[in-house]
Amino acid sequence: MTDRLVRLLGLGVRARTVVVGVSGTRAELHRGGVRCVVLASDAGERTREKVERLARATNVPVIVGPDARTLGAGLGRPPVQAIGVSDPSLARGVLGLSEE
Repeated sequence: MTDRLVRLLGLGVRARTVVVGVSGTRAELHRGGVRCVVLASDAGERTREKVERLARATNVPVIVGPDARTLGAGLGRPPVQAIGVSDPSLARGVLGLSEE
C-alpha cells in the first residue's frame, strides 16, 4: 500500500490537486476544498490533534499513511506530516488503498 499511496499522491502533486504540509492542509480544510487527508504515521500529537479535529468537523476522512520521511521522499520534498487531497477521484483512490 505504501508505494502505491505515495505514487498516487505524487501524481496529485504534479497535477496540483493536493496540498502538502500541515498549514496548507488546515487552510484548505477551512475553505472546504479537501476530500481526504493523509497523515504521516509519525506525525506529532499536536499536528494530529489540529488536523484530525478540523477534518472531523468538516466530515473529511483521515487516513494514516507512511512515516513523514517516506511521504516527503516520495513527493521530492523534505519530511511531510500532512497532505490534503482536493481532487474527488484521487481521494477515492487514496481511500480505496487505505481499505486494502
